[in-house]
Amino acid sequence: MIVTISGNLGSGKTTIAKAIAKKFNLKHYSAGDFMRNMAEERGVTLLELSKTAEQDPAVDREIDERNKLLAEKEDNFVIDSRLAWYFIPKSFKIYLKCDVAEAAKRIFPRKQKGDDENITLKTTAENIRRRERSEIERYKDYYGIDLQDESNYDFVLDTTNRKKEDVIKEVLNRLEEQIKSKALNSE
Repeated sequence: MIVTISGNLGSGKTTIAKAIAKKFNLKHYSAGDFMRNMAEERGVTLLELSKTAEQDPAVDREIDERNKLLAEKEDNFVIDSRLAWYFIPKSFKIYLKCDVAEAAKRIFPRKQKGDDENITLKTTAENIRRRERSEIERYKDYYGIDLQDESNYDFVLDTTNRKKEDVIKEVLNRLEEQIKSKALNSE
């Protein structure tokens, strides 16, 4: 089983991926971690790395290659990554949506590595908008895809006004339904 989770910044991708990994005993990978490590290696923030990626396609290509290699080497994992659904088409594809204001409330207090520019709630929201715009434009340019097109996904869920526990429960229930459905179809 391969599960790919895409979605807006702050929508809960990593949280949900970790819950899926735990429930189904899968390995968990995160493109966000890939990107944070790249930013740290280069001595820049995530937003600065995103700006670099606008001029240097090698940044995105490196992350994309990691997604492709995972699918070639493994077959039981979950990955939260904006484009994993595209590079791993035989996965169960989940898209999580979240309003920017709520996403900023979730991201700002985390103070993750590479988020140095998120000095206020307002700047966090502005940075989210900038980063998402940048990524949307790059992915359309590089691959001709719209990652926000919900028809690309098997399951779409808006997490904006929902408790983390409720989102986890709904996603896990949907995955269990998917597993049962596949088992029935293979008999």
